[in-house]
Amino acid sequence: MNKKLTPRYIIIGVILAWALYTLWPTFRYETMSAEQMEGLRESGEIKEIESQIIQQGLDLKGGMHIVLEADLPTLVGNLAINKDGKFDRVVNTVRDQLKDPEAQFFPLFKAQAEASGLRLPRYFHEYGANADDIIDGLEEEAQDALNRVLEILSNRVDQFGVSEPTIQKQGKRRIIVELAGIQDPERARELLQSTALLEFVLVKNPEVTQDLLVNIDNLLKGKTDLADLVDETDQPAADTSETTPASEEFVSDDKTISVNELFGEEEEPVAATVSDTSDTGQTVTVDERLFEERPFSALLRNFYNDIGVPVNNYYAISKILDKPEIQEKLTATNSRILFSEEPELHSESNTYMYRLYHLENESELTGGVIDEAKATIGQQGSQNAGQNIVLLDMNSDGSKTWARVTGANISKRVAIVLDNNVRMAPVIEDRITQGSTVIRGFANMNEAKDIAIVLRAGALPAPVNIIEERIVGPSLGADSIRKGTISVLIGLAIVLVFMLIYYRVSGSIASFALLWNIILVLSILASLGATLTLPGIAGLILTVGMSIDANVIIFERIREELRKGKTPRAAIDSGYDRALTTIIDANVTTVIAALVLYQFGTGPLRGFATVLFWGIVISMFTAIFVTRTIFNIFTSRKQLQTLSI
Repeated sequence: MNKKLTPRYIIIGVILAWALYTLWPTFRYETMSAEQMEGLRESGEIKEIESQIIQQGLDLKGGMHIVLEADLPTLVGNLAINKDGKFDRVVNTVRDQLKDPEAQFFPLFKAQAEASGLRLPRYFHEYGANADDIIDGLEEEAQDALNRVLEILSNRVDQFGVSEPTIQKQGKRRIIVELAGIQDPERARELLQSTALLEFVLVKNPEVTQDLLVNIDNLLKGKTDLADLVDETDQPAADTSETTPASEEFVSDDKTISVNELFGEEEEPVAATVSDTSDTGQTVTVDERLFEERPFSALLRNFYNDIGVPVNNYYAISKILDKPEIQEKLTATNSRILFSEEPELHSESNTYMYRLYHLENESELTGGVIDEAKATIGQQGSQNAGQNIVLLDMNSDGSKTWARVTGANISKRVAIVLDNNVRMAPVIEDRITQGSTVIRGFANMNEAKDIAIVLRAGALPAPVNIIEERIVGPSLGADSIRKGTISVLIGLAIVLVFMLIYYRVSGSIASFALLWNIILVLSILASLGATLTLPGIAGLILTVGMSIDANVIIFERIREELRKGKTPRAAIDSGYDRALTTIIDANVTTVIAALVLYQFGTGPLRGFATVLFWGIVISMFTAIFVTRTIFNIFTSRKQLQTLSI
């Protein structure tokens, strides 16, 4: 019998170990002090931990709930040609009708145009020759505009530092934004309503970049006299043929150094190893031999043909660049320093790094000149055959400027910057006329489509207005957590006490399975990156009842078999077999309801459905598999004459 139970032991042990492993980051995060959290933020480790924890929704953490609405009448007006008074009157009439929350713009626009005798092909002939085709084309334009707004908002919210924001479309013209834990509502409003800026900026020559790095190093060493910076001779030479921050003569010998010492806030010795200070997070990865001579460059790394910033050093580099004397140096050299949007894995060092770009301060072009950006596959016979590419078209003014810029900077790089993040920096291979540009080098078509959306997102075709806003204070969120936790504990305690009294030893087995069920549900939420909300807590409480209900059915079946005079082992076998069909029937209907709620619900309903679905699935595992294994352990060790049930 024990050998037969071995696979069950392995399955239960592996699942339990996995559950504890996935919940450890959440436990660690929730028990951190404010000082420890700030230290991890400085070292760049906080994002990795936050990505592994159970996220708290707006109703638990506090923050802002904002509903944005795209101004579709303005969008349609911008797309129209040869506009006149009659067209404006139709659009304004539809705008007034949109005050009804249930109103849909395009059906109203089509109906009003027909009622007013407005011939749509006169204003939108590029979308078709009849009203139906034109309306379909305008709807596609509206959805494309909404997708661009989503991309812009995602970029800005990521920079704002909100963990796990919710940004999703609602209907055909609205966007819901939930920023949990936000502490500056006014800044968030400005962030969401401001227009994203797409820029084309020339990248500085590697030699100029290397000179800037030397100057920053000297400034940090206290040499503020310009002559000393220019005539410095004791600085170790660097290979200026590449944009590298460190000389090739040094072999990587990364150690850690206190962030406080780096910023001159207090004197601390250089740490010996990374592991010595990993708990505090007050360190950066740095080669100690380089740091004394190059306090800035020592924080950087070679990243193929670019300069790399290890994720752990990103916070320190940003803080250095914000120093007034560094900003003055950048202004004097008519330059700026920006980073790539996401860190990339450097295969040789197996380290994630941001790319650092030294750019001209003034952009050559902005996103207002882009007419179209389309992701496609390169045609056969061209140098881009079979590749995922983005075709970029500009208006007449942009085409002229682009031809001048590309013609004068062949073999140089131009950075495509969105919201002060560099998306890419391709090399200019030839003079580009007619405003048509091909961007290639994408891993797949999805990446090309994403970049096409970004490139089209430079200039919004229509305003986006805040039509609803709710602010949940942190104290209300904390109160929700406290009351939700208390409700779960009280409900759990009552159920446990009832099971122990009514079913005695068998009740304790069911209680153990119930506790494990809750742990597994929470571990599922953590591994999925799901957000726990108040409705989610309600789903967790409901799961407690549903989970124990399966055990009640099984135990009552076992009691019936014992009354028939069967032995405990036979009664257990028969009880589980007879109860299985009933349990599956009851739980499958609930699972179907949860799936329907998740598919068609939004926000809180989805949170409730997620917890309910996984709670039911896991409760069937714990009630049928885990408790049965425990009973089998008891019956395999000795011949039971009676069963405490």
